[in-house]
Amino acid sequence: MDKNTYTGFFLIVLIMLGSYFLLRPSEAQLKKEKLVQDSIKRVVAAKAVTSTIKTDTAKKAAGIVDSALLKTPFGAATVGSEKLITLENKELRVKLSTHGGRIYSVELKNYKTADKKPLILFDGDKNQFGLTLNIPGKNINTNDLYFTPGAPGLSVAEKDSSSITMRLSYSTTQYIDYVYSLNGAGFKLGLNIKTTGLDHVIANSNTLNLNWESSLHKQEKDMKQERQYSTVWYRNTENEVDYLNEGKDDQKTITDKKIQWVSFKQHFFSNVLIAKQGIDKSNLSVSTDVTNNEDVKQMKAELSFTRAADGSVPLEFYFGPNSYSILKTQGYDLQKLVYLGWGPLKYINQFAVLPVFNFLKEFNLNYGLIILALTIVLKLVLSPLTYKSYLSMAKMRVLKPEMDEIKAKVGEDNPTLLQQEYLKLYKKAGVNPLGGCLPLLIQMPIVIAFFKFFPSLFELRGQSFLWMHDLSTYDSVISFTPIFGVDHISLMCLLMTISTLVYTYFNNQISGATGQMKYIGYITPIIFLVTLNSYPAGLNYYYFLANMLTFLQQYLIRFMVDDKKIHAQIQENKKKPEEKKKKSGFQARMEDMMRQQQQVQTKKK
Repeated sequence: MDKNTYTGFFLIVLIMLGSYFLLRPSEAQLKKEKLVQDSIKRVVAAKAVTSTIKTDTAKKAAGIVDSALLKTPFGAATVGSEKLITLENKELRVKLSTHGGRIYSVELKNYKTADKKPLILFDGDKNQFGLTLNIPGKNINTNDLYFTPGAPGLSVAEKDSSSITMRLSYSTTQYIDYVYSLNGAGFKLGLNIKTTGLDHVIANSNTLNLNWESSLHKQEKDMKQERQYSTVWYRNTENEVDYLNEGKDDQKTITDKKIQWVSFKQHFFSNVLIAKQGIDKSNLSVSTDVTNNEDVKQMKAELSFTRAADGSVPLEFYFGPNSYSILKTQGYDLQKLVYLGWGPLKYINQFAVLPVFNFLKEFNLNYGLIILALTIVLKLVLSPLTYKSYLSMAKMRVLKPEMDEIKAKVGEDNPTLLQQEYLKLYKKAGVNPLGGCLPLLIQMPIVIAFFKFFPSLFELRGQSFLWMHDLSTYDSVISFTPIFGVDHISLMCLLMTISTLVYTYFNNQISGATGQMKYIGYITPIIFLVTLNSYPAGLNYYYFLANMLTFLQQYLIRFMVDDKKIHAQIQENKKKPEEKKKKSGFQARMEDMMRQQQQVQTKKK
């Protein structure tokens, strides 16, 4: 090659190298192109999937089913399209799904959520209700199969009907029927499950195993409080009611006794499954492992039933409020879903507080006024105890100068001897040092009973009074970023706390309390401020009213109690012979105890 050829070849190589470095795409351009190509691949893949789905759907719609699938148990019921059918009355709107023949959703027509939306207890595919069938060679859950609504010769309903049959066919003469029925009014939905011609198909066909699961939606303002009162409840055929743990995930298997009903209970509403002939075996569980923040808890019940003589399992659902009066009319002791406290507290609320509350409710007053009237009634009933407590504290106040003299004389180095001298003074004066405490202790069960009564009182839900928009939950007049889990201040709780502090101050003036006892009473109101801040405004309102009425009672009692007369009576008591003075059992035990302590101290010396 000559010189010109070499020169030309060199220029070509130079141009190629220059083109490569100067015209090649940047990193940003390469990434952009990669995204474009990936998007094209996804679109192509999506079109392929969509095409497959459309083809499968078209086959299902046309009734084209794989011949191998038809040969499996209930094979034809594995394909189909979901249809929703509505049963409706004055209280309920129930949607049934052909997919599983189950209840798809339940709406309570006359109630709203805390944010004024339709109140739907549960809905969608997060809920299951199906029989687990043990067919030789395969386990089948009817929740995954398609039922036929209103099959030939059966009742048909598309909307606003009171009855419908959902049929799951094995063959033309072998099938399972779910017969739903709804009266024109009420919160109950009937369900009769009946198997026909399947005795030789289903293993142990006399027993039906049912799986019921539900994710319950948030209905109230405070999710934390709603979860606190939501769990699985149940009642056995011996009228014993129990429930799973409310504060944490829990599970329980019951085989020793038949269960009458199982309830997926929320704070103010319940989903109850009632078995008229009882449930032989139950496996119940509750969990806060929910899919989103709008669900309260996930509840499950695995139940085993024995079929009746005609092959049916008669059931009922209750979907409605946890109102004591409404639940009581449903039978089966459903009113026990309303927790009224333990031991004596339950009976105080059931036989004293509830009757008075229901009586006042008949006057159609605002619930704030009903609580006021209820508080006045209880204060009047308890006024003799209040008077006795005030009188006893007045006696202790009159004795205080003499007690101070004894203290100065004996000193504080020997507390046993000091208490002995105090007891001698009490005995001479005819005063019971616990006379002011005992009446208050007698009233404490009522105070605690109200602590259980108001949070469970459905009637307060959504009822407003003054600035409180809902007496069943807290009134958050001030909201802020959460600090140690607290994100608001309840004005009624604050007022209740202030009134309790003022009450404690005046109570110390009446009793003449000194030293540590003078300040202990101020600790409890501060604890109440933290504890009751998220409790119902109705409860704090009651405690506030109780404090105010106690002030009024003590003010009136002051005109009836004369310290000079009390002092004169004490002096008269001192003059009585010792054998004529009554000694309380408490005083006798205290004297014996002090005497024994004094003997022990003397021996040590």
